[in-house]
Amino acid sequence: MFDVLIVGGGAAGLSCALVLGSAKKTLYAKDKRIGVITHQKTSDLQNALFNNVLGLTPGTTGASILNDGKTQLSSLYPHVEQIDTEKAKEIIRTEYGFEVVTNKNSYQAKLVVIAVGYTNLITIDGLESYIEPHPRAAKEKNRIWLKNKDHLIEKGLYAAGTLAGWRSQFAIASGSGAQVATDILTLWNDGKHTKVHDKVEV
Repeated sequence: MFDVLIVGGGAAGLSCALVLGSAKKTLYAKDKRIGVITHQKTSDLQNALFNNVLGLTPGTTGASILNDGKTQLSSLYPHVEQIDTEKAKEIIRTEYGFEVVTNKNSYQAKLVVIAVGYTNLITIDGLESYIEPHPRAAKEKNRIWLKNKDHLIEKGLYAAGTLAGWRSQFAIASGSGAQVATDILTLWNDGKHTKVHDKVEV
């Protein structure tokens, strides 16, 4: 049983995983089982070039971020389980949370974060009732979102990034994933608002 399983290894999904992983030093997150399905061959990041993102060296490619992000996660927070050869096919509500069915396995999770792209070709069954036209994309592009309030679709089920209704901008998608992570950390911290970050030792 995962305490949280993230579906999607793009900007939002990896940012969410990094923030959750970094909270292992806290009492409320130290024993949590965190997983991320990183299969992301259709990510918009594959063809992206970044010259306008604070903190990124101009010329950084999205493909390198997809690769380096997974490396960063595994090297800094190896307790976060990466599932990188499977693709989510169905989300099923259960008595204890959710069952996430992939093309190879089935996983149980108390919380699920959906952080895949916002194309109308989404192939994850169980999400149909939440799909609506994207509120911040040109209609002719046929983009979608999962209707939510502050990233929460329903109890225990979150959307992050463009699929949560945000514009397709790297910094926005990353921030959305981080926001979901801090909402989950707050939930684990008995509702006490929290964030997690490191400081330079002086």
